[in-house]
Parts: sequence; C-alpha cells; structure tokens
Amino acid sequence: MYPIFRMAKELWKFRKSAALSILQPHISTHRVWPWDLDVWFELNNGRTLTLFDLGRIPMAKRMGLDTVARARGWGLTVAGNSTRYRKRVTAFQRLTQVSRVVGWDTRFVYLEQSFWRGDECTTHMLLRNAFISKAGMVPPAEVLAALGQSQPSPPLPEWISDWIAAEAKRPWPPQR
Repeated sequence: MYPIFRMAKELWKFRKSAALSILQPHISTHRVWPWDLDVWFELNNGRTLTLFDLGRIPMAKRMGLDTVARARGWGLTVAGNSTRYRKRVTAFQRLTQVSRVVGWDTRFVYLEQSFWRGDECTTHMLLRNAFISKAGMVPPAEVLAALGQSQPSPPLPEWISDWIAAEAKRPWPPQR
C-alpha cells in the first residue's frame, strides 16, 4: 500500500521550508519500518522506490512545480530510472535522503536521489521525469520558463549521457 500518511507528513513537515531553485537539493530523513521490509528482513526494492517519492514530491513542491503544473493542467511522470542497491538497510534504521535535479534535455528532467546512513551511501537512483499535458510531453524549457527560471541545463555528467544513449538503443516494446 502506498504510504499516504508518510507522504502527508513529509508535505506538512516542509510546508514552510524555503523555496528551492531548480538545481538546489532537497534533504529529508526517513525511518525504515517493519512493513517496509521484504522476506529477508531488509528494505524491499520496490518500497525503496516509493520512499524516494517521499523526497522527490516535497522537492517538486518546494520548487513550485506543483503550482505551475496544476495551473497549466500538466502532470509529472517517471519516464525511467536506474537504481543501485549497495548496502543492506534493515528495520528502524534512519536514512538521510538527498534529492536533486542534475539537468535536463529537450524531453526530460534528470534527477539523482540517494539514501545515506551516516557518511555511507546505501542506495542511489538516476531518474528521468517528463511533464505531460493532453497535447503530449511538455519541454523542460517551457516548464522552467513557467517557473521564471529560464536557464540552460548544466552539462550532464558522462555517465548520465551514456545512460541516455543506452536507453535510446533499448528496444520498445520488448519481445513478448
């Protein structure tokens, strides 16, 4: 089940936080509860992605993306991700999450999200978001203009450019 109450708590917690520009990180803390675990008593991989929502959505709100999207009838969707799980995470551990926009191209906004236990990164995700409307995808430049932040994207790191190129070669639809 989606953690609706946890999301409400995060949105409430950051409701009066300072606004963020498109390139500023959002930092939040989260506790791993027993219902977040899999049969091996570690943080479930699917729940990890859901917990990343708990950082990404408040970050978008702090950037004003929710207001702009609602006013224009836009939606925001995950258009792909790649996740690395590197350290075991178990019940009751406290994690710090760092969510940040890395850059954008003509179609997508690229975000990086990570979980940290002290100085040790446990999980890292690259994610691409797309803004959508009834007419199709909304270019990130149009979204930034609506935010009053018309600026070019910083250069994407090589590893992200390589991921974009690899995704472009991936067949769609997959074989059945």
